[in-house]
Amino acid sequence: MSNNHFNVRRATQSDVESIVELNRNIARELENVELDPDLLRRGVAEILVSPTKGFYVVAETDSKIVGVLMVRYEWSPRRFATFWWFDNVFVDPKWRRKGVYTAMHHHLEKESLDTDGVCGIRLYTSMENKDARRTYRQLGMKGAHDEFFEIEFTQ
Repeated sequence: MSNNHFNVRRATQSDVESIVELNRNIARELENVELDPDLLRRGVAEILVSPTKGFYVVAETDSKIVGVLMVRYEWSPRRFATFWWFDNVFVDPKWRRKGVYTAMHHHLEKESLDTDGVCGIRLYTSMENKDARRTYRQLGMKGAHDEFFEIEFTQ
């Protein structure tokens, strides 16, 4: 599916290195963390061969990947349906504010509406990420007033 001059599609094995690099950039920019490329490569490859874990979409222009987004699943017993969570959203800084995320969002919104058993889309973003929050609101998403808690177990 094309939107403007971006082709949005499901990622394939040939996209692993681009996805790894964009994910490393996410961690550097948002968390000031340097990810282990080998572990990340294995993690990206695992999703691509295990569709029950989720999937990636990429946005490309002129055969260059400029955006990536991972979809993972959350079962909702209340709705007897599944939410698609948008994770690890990253757009190459040179391509921001040019419609890359919007193209991925519209592609996935249409795909989720066409997929039986999907009841909505969700994502988490930092309160400080004002540009992203503005974009999400413009696309019809509503912010929640929930706080995010976690315990992370490292390997």
